[in-house]
Amino acid sequence: MDLSSVSVVIPAYKPDAKLLDTLAGLVQTGFQDILVVDDGSGEDFAPLFQQVEALPACTLLRHPVNRGKGAALKTAFTYFLDRRAGQRGVVTADADGQHLAQDIAAVSRQMLEGGHVVLGVRDFTAPQVPPRSRMGNQITVGVFRLFFGMRIGDTQTGLRAFPREVLPELAGVPGDRYEYETQMLFLMSRKKLPFGQVKIATVYLEENRSSHFRVVRDSLRIYALIIRYLLSSVSAAVVDALAYFLLKSWWALALLPFPTTWTAAALARIISSLCNFLLNARVVFGGNPSGRALVRYYTLAVVQLSLSTALVYLAELAFAISAPALSTLVKVLVDTVLFFFSFRIQHKWVFNSEK
Repeated sequence: MDLSSVSVVIPAYKPDAKLLDTLAGLVQTGFQDILVVDDGSGEDFAPLFQQVEALPACTLLRHPVNRGKGAALKTAFTYFLDRRAGQRGVVTADADGQHLAQDIAAVSRQMLEGGHVVLGVRDFTAPQVPPRSRMGNQITVGVFRLFFGMRIGDTQTGLRAFPREVLPELAGVPGDRYEYETQMLFLMSRKKLPFGQVKIATVYLEENRSSHFRVVRDSLRIYALIIRYLLSSVSAAVVDALAYFLLKSWWALALLPFPTTWTAAALARIISSLCNFLLNARVVFGGNPSGRALVRYYTLAVVQLSLSTALVYLAELAFAISAPALSTLVKVLVDTVLFFFSFRIQHKWVFNSEK
């Protein structure tokens, strides 16, 4: 399949000669349009980028200062949409030689054939994979499966092919550094965009020392959405459990003949859900709380409350639970399971302004 209709995008920050080798391989493979973004590498790297600019298939875009990988990708996407009207899509690759020309071609061909996003997936069980990369991928694979229901073999891959139609939205995704690539996956989840995966060679040169990934800072950026949701949910759960315990204890002391499990759970959930809605709307998913989001949120809350309370009530009957503390523990366990399903629904439906 002709690769001339696919533009290659390579963000580069202080690259070495491996960038030139990658470009030569791409040209030999059949790519005719390569967009290289110099992300503020500085004067020391000017000679190398002069060689890049001299290559007939390459267009060099520049940032005067380092803005991050995400910003470099968005600069290239915007340029592509403005200047490459005849091209069918882009494929992104790294500048450090980790992505082989034949793999970049394979990912591009599948994108052209299927018309959807395609990810190049490495084998993280290979012995040459650095421990930090293996562990990081295992964690993010699990997180994406639990929170988003996405089965992705390589969440950290920089080799991705995108059809032209999805690029306008991708260019507007928040994030300027490594978290931008994760935000892309969030968008794919929310929009339910179909995607394919292609196995690629697992190449780690010098244990990936050329990577500019800052483990702590960039990991926090990547997981920011999930961390905010966790903190919001934990805060609401504490309010919910405390209110439930106090109400349950008060009814037990007062010897009132009410169905205390149902009533206490309902009142506790009303209090905690108001706190959770405001936190999720403003802090977690962004934007201002809307009436539509409020209706959707409470529709979800009613369903979740019914499931939670019914399961706790059945557990109390089955195991003859009467102590408020033990009943509260059962409720916390049940709500933990429902927690992951709630995130998916809130992310894709409740706070999705386009649905």
